[in-house]
Order: sequence, then C-alpha cells, then structure tokens
Amino acid sequence: MLCVGRLGGFGARAAALPPRWAGQGSLQAGIRARRVSTSWSPVGAAFNVKPQGSRLDLFGERRGLFGVPELSAPEGFHIAQEKALRKTELLVDRACSTPPGPQTVLIFDELSDSLCRVADLADFVKIAHPEPAFREAAEEACRSIGTMVEKLNTNVDLYQSLQKLLADKNLVDSLDPETRRVAELFLFDFEISGIHLDQEKRKRAVDLNVKILDLSSTFLMGTNFPNKIEKHLLPEHIRHNFTSAGDHIIIDGLHAEAPDDLVREAAYKIFLYPNAAQLKCLEELLSSRDLLAKLVGYSTFSHRALQGTIAKNPETVMQFLEKLSDKLSERTLKDFEMIREMKMKLNPQNSEVMPWDPPYYSGVIRAERYNIEPSLYCPFFSLGACMEGLNILLNRLLGISLYAEQPAKGEVWSEDVRKLAVVHESEGLLGYIYCDFFQRADKPHQDCHFTIRGGRLKEDGDYQLPVVVLMLNLPRSSRSSPTLLTPGMMENLFHEMGHAMHSMLGRTRYQHVTGTRCPTDFAEVPSILMEYFANDYRVVNQFARHYQTGQPLPKNMVSRLCESKKVCAAADMQLQVFYAALDQIYHGKHPLRNSTTDILKETQEKFYGLPYVPNTAWQLRFSHLVGYGAKYYSYLMSRAVASMVWKECFLQDPFNRAAGERYRKEMLAHGGGREPMLMVEGVLQKCPSVDDFVSALVSDLDLDFETFLMDSE
Repeated sequence: MLCVGRLGGFGARAAALPPRWAGQGSLQAGIRARRVSTSWSPVGAAFNVKPQGSRLDLFGERRGLFGVPELSAPEGFHIAQEKALRKTELLVDRACSTPPGPQTVLIFDELSDSLCRVADLADFVKIAHPEPAFREAAEEACRSIGTMVEKLNTNVDLYQSLQKLLADKNLVDSLDPETRRVAELFLFDFEISGIHLDQEKRKRAVDLNVKILDLSSTFLMGTNFPNKIEKHLLPEHIRHNFTSAGDHIIIDGLHAEAPDDLVREAAYKIFLYPNAAQLKCLEELLSSRDLLAKLVGYSTFSHRALQGTIAKNPETVMQFLEKLSDKLSERTLKDFEMIREMKMKLNPQNSEVMPWDPPYYSGVIRAERYNIEPSLYCPFFSLGACMEGLNILLNRLLGISLYAEQPAKGEVWSEDVRKLAVVHESEGLLGYIYCDFFQRADKPHQDCHFTIRGGRLKEDGDYQLPVVVLMLNLPRSSRSSPTLLTPGMMENLFHEMGHAMHSMLGRTRYQHVTGTRCPTDFAEVPSILMEYFANDYRVVNQFARHYQTGQPLPKNMVSRLCESKKVCAAADMQLQVFYAALDQIYHGKHPLRNSTTDILKETQEKFYGLPYVPNTAWQLRFSHLVGYGAKYYSYLMSRAVASMVWKECFLQDPFNRAAGERYRKEMLAHGGGREPMLMVEGVLQKCPSVDDFVSALVSDLDLDFETFLMDSE
C-alpha cells in the first residue's frame, strides 16, 4: 500500500510517479556513480540478529532523523519548516520574474521539492514516531506547510508564469516530453483549485476544497466508529465475543472470521446499522466533490479524478468492470455454491449464503482442501532468509544489491529500524530504504510505503537520492528463534519492496513525478508484480530454508499455498468489482438518482449477487471513498497489468535479466513522467484492450494442473 500525499499542487501527487524521457542513458550519463561504502554488511544476516541500536555510538554526534541535522529534537521541525517557507518565497519570486521556458518548470519542481522534503517527512513522523513531542511537532509542520500550499495554489501570478509557458506553442514544442508533462501536471493541480476562474468562482472553489477536506476527515473517523447495542437484545451465549460496557455491548468490526454464524450475523447487522450523521456527511462529501468538479470544468468528479490514468475516463472503467463481472459470474456462482455446501455441512438448519459468510467459509474450505496451516510454513520464512531472497531476486533481475548500514545516533526513531543502502552494480548507490518492520505500541497497524525524499536531478548535476520507509508489523524475534513470517507476511514484504524499487529506480529529472508519484491505477503495478515472484517456486526455492535444519521448503507446499489462494477467488474479485462500481456511481452523474443506500442495494444485486441486508449501510464504512474517490477500480486494473507483465516477461524465467532491464527501462524508470499506457505498451510491446485486462485477471483464477499431478505422486 502507498501512503497517499494529501497536499495540493505543490504537495506529493497522490500515489504519483516521476516523469522520464525516452532514453535512460541521458540521465544516467549525467550522474556520477556513487562509491561503495566499506561499512555495508550483508542484508540477510542483518535481519536475523538483534540490532546494535545506538550503544556503539554513545558519544557520537546526534545526526537527526533521516540524517536531517535540525531533527535531532522535536523543535527542529519548526526550524526546518521555517527554512522551507523562506526558500519557497524566494522561489516564488524567481518563478514570477523568470521568462517562460524550461527553467520555469525546474523552479516549480524545486519549489515542490522544498515543501515536500518537510511535509513528506512530517507526514510519516506524525504517525510513526514513538515520542508524542515529535509527533506533535510533525503535525504542526504539516499544518504550516499545508497553509503555504493553499496560498500557492491561489497565487495568480505564479499560475500565470506557468500558463504563459504552456500557452506558447513554440515554447511547448521546444520542451522535452518529460518537462512538458510535469508542467501540465502542475497546471492541472492549480486548476482544480479554480485559479483559472473569475474571483467569485475562485473563492467558491477554495471554500469547496476546504469543505471537502473537513468532510473527508469527519467521514474517515466515522468509518471506524463502533456501534453499541443494549445487552439484553443479544443472545446471552454470543455476548462474550464482544466488548461489554455497562448495559451495552460494543461492536467495533465485522468479526468476519468468527466460526459462529450468529456472531458474524449480529456483528454485520449492528456494525453496519446506518448512522444519520455519517450518512449526511457522505452525501455532503459526494455533492461537494461534484460541485467542485463542475465548477472547474468537468461533467462529474469521476471525469476529473481519472485524468491522466490508464483508464482515462469513467466510461472505460465501467466497461472494464461490467466485462469483468460478466466473465466472473459463472465462476462466482460456483464459489457461492461451494460455500453453501460447506455451510450446510456445518450448519444444516440454515444454508442460505449471506454477505457475512464468504470470508469465513472460504477459509474453512481452503484449510480442509490444502492443509496450509501458517505454522507449517513460518519456520522456512525467517525474516533474514526473506530479505536474502529479495536480494538474490533484485540482483539477478536488475543488478541491484541491498546492504545493511549502521544508522548514526538519532537517525532512526526506534532502535529496531534497519537502514538499507540500495546499490547498483555499475551505477553505484541509488538511495536508502529505512525498514520499520516490527510491532510496537501505538504504531499504525498497516503495511505501507512512505516517500521521505524524492529523487531529482539537481542543478549541480548531482542526483538527489531518494529515501523511503517501508512499514510492516512483524513479530519480534524470540530467544529461541528469529522473526518468522507467515506466507501472507512474506508476500506483503515483497509487495512493499516493489514500491521501494519503484522509488529507487524511477530516476527522473523532476521530483514532482518521482518514484511512486504516478496515477493511482498504475502505482500498484510494481508492487503487485512482486507478489507473482513471491508465489513462484523457482524464486521461493532460492531462500526458503528451515531456520533450524536448513531444509528447503518442499515444492508441493508452495504449490498447495498458491492453489489455496484460488479458492473462492472469483467471489472475492466479484466483491471488489461491486465496490469499484459503487464508487464510480457515487462519483458519477449528480444529483444521484436515489439515496446512497438504495444505490448500494441495486449495485450489490447487479454486481455481487448476495442479497442486501435491510437496515444496513455498508457504504458508511467504505473508508476508501476518501483516499481513492472514483479510483477504487485501480487495484483491479493494476493487477491486470501486473499479470500481463508477469506472463509476457517473467513466467518463462523469473530471473531473466534482459526482461528485468526492459521492465526497468520501459516502466520503472519513467515514474509519473510518461503517460501510463505508453509505459504499459513499452513493456508488453502492444497496446492492451479492456478485453485483454479482463482476460488477464480471469486467467489467474484457473487452477494449475501441475499441482494436482505433483500432489498425487
């Protein structure tokens, strides 16, 4: 998962990637190779030993978080933000006084960089740092930079300096494709603030943007808010499954894995019971988004949100979802029938499949058929072995090695954070990954990639190295064993490392489109592609060894695990299609033809097939409507592209260096600096159609016949 930037025109583009011009050589040639450090150590061993912490450096100079000198104490955030704000004012003056040309775009990018280097870092620290003083200082820095961004997004002189450049055809024709795209992206971000409108409409746009931010924050909080019910209304024998508070029972989730059907049913009906304030908040959020989109020249919010994506427009998204739904329908019905049979076997009195059943019963079927108890797999997936596996894969595919580097005193926020240097065999040091992998109190429970500093070509010809954080929630090592990962944790590690490699290898001229700063339906392609490697025996066999005996993980265990994931996978995908279609309708033509709950009911019946449960409103828990409004389809689209890249480039040989280099050159290297479909075409060597995307997703659901041959031997 990507941490999505929340700033406007000068903030991080939401899950956006850096731009690139056609040839990779032009940028590489201008960058001096970084020398190898003698203080680096092998990555696998580093993760299977306890960290040294700062005990070795008791008297050393305190460096500050991420090596930023000011951030050795919380007060440093104020110094860093003031320095960024002063630099911003100078750059604004320069942008407004410089004649339009390529230099204009460089100044805009430097402006974006000076703000993002504080805002991105503060965005991470405010949720991840264990000390409240650091979190509060980072929160204040975010507010301060956010205020400056709002000011810049309404600065007419600044906007006009960019508009003059893009309005001059001769100047535009003289720009290289990457510079032109970055200029257009800056202009697009400006115009969503309504800066191109007259003064009255501009004020309305600013007011709507502020209102949308407030409503989004309120709605997001409401999606997790528990519901309560009087104790006597719940059957006594299931009350112990929930939290008690006096005369009430608190329901704080769906309890989807609970074996008791009645527990799941009660949780579903109570947790999803409509809340009037949350309903009003959602309606206001959707209508405000629609008003803003219309004000700045789009027919719907979805049309605005899909600018520059692979899909390009909502019509293509709906075509994709409808075709996928048609192709899935027969398989989904078979999945529901399989679930119904299992439910009947375990609960003969009531075998009708309800929306609270699939997660639980598909898990039961999976366990019964494939014997994939995680504890059987964990001993083969020590964290050190998994990191060594990533190192082997990246080295053979891309010529990249990961080395552990001892952080300086004060550089990391917790002593178990590891710092990795990412080194290319001929290009030298590419950047740094800080691995915040272990559980701790108050740490967010999410696996996430954060950009701390974007890469860009600096005026002096040096390259500003990218810095990212990978956050996981792994168990700590014990006295008797290193940290052991379940297969799901191992796959998540590979997924997040896919984002990190995108950040390291998206070596673009401009940081505004660096690494993962690219359209949302493209941003998950590199990370999902890594899941295919994580599920391929040829890759897993390189590193999965029992931490005590050294025995390799048997091939049939990997095959069973992969095939188990296909159990009820059509029904799971159908559910995602339903969510994506609901998101499109909510952000489509307004006023909506019905209440959000009636639309939910209709869409569920059309795109999912299980009955709507009266007096529930699942949409009020749909938190992705905030960060992924009109873009929820992106995960399915990214998976389709990743599947096609896997089959085209790596299915025959997952270590094919030529295919790895092609993937880097055509896809990773450009970040957000090229149209995503051009990058997809470059790798696949054809322009995929909607039908191709659908076929790729559906073919992944087919069982692998080889598994049954192997298991029957």
